[in-house]
Amino acid sequence: PTMKANGGGSIINASSVEGLAGMASCTAYAATKWAIRGMTKCAAMELGGRGIRVNSVHPGMIDTPMTRPHGGDAAMEYGASKVALKRVGTPEDIAPLYVYLASDESSFVTGAEIAIDGGATATHAFGG
Repeated sequence: PTMKANGGGSIINASSVEGLAGMASCTAYAATKWAIRGMTKCAAMELGGRGIRVNSVHPGMIDTPMTRPHGGDAAMEYGASKVALKRVGTPEDIAPLYVYLASDESSFVTGAEIAIDGGATATHAFGG
């Protein structure tokens, strides 16, 4: 309601590369990320006429307290070996995309699903 009253705004939904491609042993997680992708596109269509933009961000492996406990340095090294840039991301890699999508600089971007993943979705890197 506040965005409608203000004449527009930006909604940024956090998803994952698992919302763009499947990964073994991640069914429940991937299902939620695919749902975010679809919800984003529907909301973009529903809200665009009110000047509200809706996009989803799909990070790859990011070195955070959520990912590190699942294998520590070995998991980070493995993940890095599977992507084009040969490293995992950091929160500092991801934050500027959110700033861009929240700003007027992205005034013509809506319904987008933006992978920010070091090249994971450039191929089928994590699929096997």
